[in-house]
Amino acid sequence: MKMIRAIIRPEMADCVADALLEKGYPSMTRMDVYGRGKQKGLQVGTTFYDELPKHMIMMVVHDEEVDTVVDIIMQNAYTGDDGNYGDGRIFVSPVKKAYTISTQSATL
Repeated sequence: MKMIRAIIRPEMADCVADALLEKGYPSMTRMDVYGRGKQKGLQVGTTFYDELPKHMIMMVVHDEEVDTVVDIIMQNAYTGDDGNYGDGRIFVSPVKKAYTISTQSATL
């Protein structure tokens, strides 16, 4: 099993979530986050914003589903501004164990 964490633009979050649901991936955790990447923030006039609002989607999928889920996220989070930073990042990590609290049992 793998955990996928996608940090994307807030305005793309519903589009990504809807696409994942439509393709059979309804389970996810969504949260508002703040940060900066390669662009090191954003300057508008004389005001500099060093932490930008983003949205994080987290989900755990079977190893063989990772490429499919990553592709769904990439296709639906991409703004079309080729070469511009800020569309987001996707991180994939191994999951060694998971527990279901209601049944108090391991699920992997």
